[in-house]
Amino acid sequence: MTGSSNGIGAEAAVKFAEGGASEVLVQYHKGHDEAAAVCDRIRAAGAKAEMFGADFTSKAGIEAFLKELGRRRVDILINNAGSLLKRTPFLDFTPELWDQVITLNFNSAFYVTQHVLPQMVERGRGYVINVSSVAARNGGGVGALAYASAKGGLSTMTKGLAKEFAPKGVRVNGVSPGTIDTNFHKQFSTEQMLNNVRGATPAGRLGDSAETADVILFLCSEGARFIHGQMIEVNGGFLMV
Repeated sequence: MTGSSNGIGAEAAVKFAEGGASEVLVQYHKGHDEAAAVCDRIRAAGAKAEMFGADFTSKAGIEAFLKELGRRRVDILINNAGSLLKRTPFLDFTPELWDQVITLNFNSAFYVTQHVLPQMVERGRGYVINVSSVAARNGGGVGALAYASAKGGLSTMTKGLAKEFAPKGVRVNGVSPGTIDTNFHKQFSTEQMLNNVRGATPAGRLGDSAETADVILFLCSEGARFIHGQMIEVNGGFLMV
């Protein structure tokens, strides 16, 4: 479970433990104490927990994580790591910042998935869930172009992976959260921006992390056994497709 020290990733990690997972791996970047608290919740639910600190904004950081991960058995991969890093107008983007945002939100999912898929194929069973964003469909807010572009790529990659690996017993799907009440929006969105979203959402509120985590859990269940290559929108009706 990448990006799981808080928000959607943290809630999904705990829900998998509550749902019977024997061990949950928690990847985080800077939130060591938050990740430790998530691990405590996982253990309280009856599963083993292990923490991995890694910086996914660089290829070197991803490679260090994969080296540490090694050949550990991974039955379910949730690619959740992601961030705007900072809202940046298009003409102010530096090559370095663009690369960091794309690497964190898109490339990391590619490399981690490529690392664990061979063992899933060998067993003839596995699940990959990519966490995209409503920004992949509407371009995101001003200053989020790199993030939205990366999430768009992630949504497309989900479909391509599903076509290639469904015959091998691996189900690949994704979730596309709308505006969820997490630290992400506390950092990158103003209250006025969030009020505008509430007003444009038929449900009349922001989502919470558990609501998206529930969909992730469902996609890895037998109830979703004939669902492949789908990006499930979780946004309270903000975007209907």
